[in-house]
Amino acid sequence: MKPDISIISLFSARERLLRREFSAVELTEAYLGQIERLNQAINAFITPTPELARRGALEADALLMARPSGRELSALMGMPVALKDIFDTAGIRTTAGSKFFADRIPAEDAQAVLKLKRSGAVVLGKTNTHEIALGVTGVNPHYGAVKNPWDLSRVTGGSSSGSAAAVAAGMCLAALGTDTGGSIRIPASLCGVVGLKPTYGRVSTRGVLPLSWNLDHVGPLTRTVRDAAVMLAALAGFDPLDPASADIPVGEYLVHLEDGVRGWRVALAAGTYVEASDPQVMAGVAEAARVFTDLGAQVEKVDMSWLAELALANGRMTQADGAAFHRERLAERPGWFGADVRQRLETGAALTSGEYALARRTQAEGRRRFETFFEEFDVLLLPTTPIPAPPIEGTRAIEAARRLTRFTAPFNLAGLPALSVPCGFTGEKLPIGLQVISTHWGEAKVLQAGLAFEQATSWHNRRPDI
Repeated sequence: MKPDISIISLFSARERLLRREFSAVELTEAYLGQIERLNQAINAFITPTPELARRGALEADALLMARPSGRELSALMGMPVALKDIFDTAGIRTTAGSKFFADRIPAEDAQAVLKLKRSGAVVLGKTNTHEIALGVTGVNPHYGAVKNPWDLSRVTGGSSSGSAAAVAAGMCLAALGTDTGGSIRIPASLCGVVGLKPTYGRVSTRGVLPLSWNLDHVGPLTRTVRDAAVMLAALAGFDPLDPASADIPVGEYLVHLEDGVRGWRVALAAGTYVEASDPQVMAGVAEAARVFTDLGAQVEKVDMSWLAELALANGRMTQADGAAFHRERLAERPGWFGADVRQRLETGAALTSGEYALARRTQAEGRRRFETFFEEFDVLLLPTTPIPAPPIEGTRAIEAARRLTRFTAPFNLAGLPALSVPCGFTGEKLPIGLQVISTHWGEAKVLQAGLAFEQATSWHNRRPDI
């Protein structure tokens, strides 16, 4: 029986692989065929790695055949995944979507990549990204724009553009992304998939090209919430060689995943800052809140207009930190950067020490305010993005960054776990994303809430006609 990659999830693919309904090689070839069929149109991959994938699949099948009866198998054994082209990969070029790194071939894998490989994952290739991960449109002047599978004239969001598009188009089972101001959740929302940004320090960023040492997060993009939990279980853990990594016990993300939200206290974001969104987005999120009420949660509207201060501080820190990391490149070859990225780096370089200090103070105050907030509430609900995917033509990258990060950037600044799940479609058949937030180290809680909503709806089952 050949795998039907148009409907299969990572979790179900693993179960069927264990039952020998198909082999890892057959599963991998199905995805390689999908990449070959669609990549020219979507431009999700910068560097496909078919031979690496085939070797990985053969190794997985050999391990499956040799497995003693009853022995537990690695969580991602034989599962075809993609990697945002900002993660170091040994012997495979890692461009970061940049002209500067077009020929860079790392000697070692990033820690997150290494953990996926140790869990048995099969690497299909490196996905396209907004240049140096500083942007949210996925329009890259060096490697081309990534196209949204729901409408090829629309942006995917970014900067994990190719990763989200690849999952949405069935070009992989799951993908790695990074998130500094919303770069996992924004494309997840605009492409109709699941995107998880864990707590800051939960997943190692070692071997990832930095944008902001203070705000960068690593996380998965998947088709379902359960798949995101499986991926997080493989990725999470302390890395003593990563200064940002936290030595905090890793949760059992799958144990209570199906326990529901009955009796939970759920905050629904309200106020002028949130409500200045596309009416169809607000309607989708309002309906999602009603689903939580039907599931037994107590939903209360809360004015979250104070998120504006956090979003502004996050933007300033991102640009300043990016300018610090790229200072030599910016000084020596500014013309090698795309126009929007160069402008944002120059803005960051011009930020005064006083302005940066105030942003850091806002960060500390925001973290403490959320600690108090989540003593009262289990989770917070709000839109992932205030608008659906805008057109590629005519969308200005810098203005798009300000608009699309309104509801995601605050949670990078605070370092909170944040999940985006599909919660509807506009009249133009464009996806809408619901964002679920909880307290620090509360990944299990956002996943539990996300799965409860997912199981009560069918939005995640829709696929683009491509």
